Amino acid sequence: MKQRTFGNSDLSTSIIGFGGWPMGRGHYGSFDENEVIRAIHAAIDMGVTLFDTAAVYGWGEGEKLLGRALKDKRDQVVLVSKGGLDWEDAGAASGRNCSREHLTSGLEESLDNLQTDYLDLYLIHWPDESRPFSEPMETFGDFQRDGLIRYGGVSNFSPEQMRESLDTFDIVTNQVGYHLFDFRTEAEIMPFCRENGMGIMAYGPLAHGLLTGAMAPETTFEDDDWRRSLRAFGQPIFEGETFLENLRKVDKLKDVAASKGMTVAQLALAWVLAEEVVSVALVGTRKPEEIEQNVKAAEWEMTPTDRDEIRAIVTG
Repeated sequence: MKQRTFGNSDLSTSIIGFGGWPMGRGHYGSFDENEVIRAIHAAIDMGVTLFDTAAVYGWGEGEKLLGRALKDKRDQVVLVSKGGLDWEDAGAASGRNCSREHLTSGLEESLDNLQTDYLDLYLIHWPDESRPFSEPMETFGDFQRDGLIRYGGVSNFSPEQMRESLDTFDIVTNQVGYHLFDFRTEAEIMPFCRENGMGIMAYGPLAHGLLTGAMAPETTFEDDDWRRSLRAFGQPIFEGETFLENLRKVDKLKDVAASKGMTVAQLALAWVLAEEVVSVALVGTRKPEEIEQNVKAAEWEMTPTDRDEIRAIVTG
């Protein structure tokens, strides 16, 4: 598996990472926990080194499942989690809270859930604009000095928010959505990360399932699947005529992928990874058989011309 660093840091990752959101019960519908554990072990065997989760995934249960799976394998992986959200009960909506007290108690709980005494990378999940960003960043500095985290980063931050954070702490990454149906991060976030020696963790590179090639006009989502709203981070990609048009575009992408001996999912991953500021593409999967397909995408050396032609199919 190819490796990249997070910007100018010395933290290295496989370019394909294991995204933990789908293993948080209550977010992506039903699943078999034993099958997820087998998928995690298969990923490690195939060279995936980075495993990403968050306290809010399954309201702690996603971290616990990953901790069970990584028992006795901790030294083989780069372990990432995210904090800074709080909630009253499992299943309840979360709020943003990046106070020193909440981050400290949250990290302690995450370490316990994950059965480890440190994280390789800890992120602020969403920006808390109710306080200066210096507060969570100073807290990260203390975590780092105490050996609880090796590196710190952010998720879903704007350039202005990253700039303010960097005044206090050397964050190494911003985890943001990036895929063939969402180019928003290219305008300002990617240039900022390049200029400041940071790497991008790309979540949703398969457009939250749309680019797997498995969806059809009759596709529906379970009651506890967040995609049931038909929107993905402000975009109506699963909604009405937009969804049908997106499926037509996916069919065209399938033809391009087939001409290269690849699947549309592999095409979508390779397209994201062809952007060099992307340190890792996070793929959420719960089945061992999907891991091998994902890993094969790392072999595709996509040319700039190929990348532009693929983009043109989506943009019209």
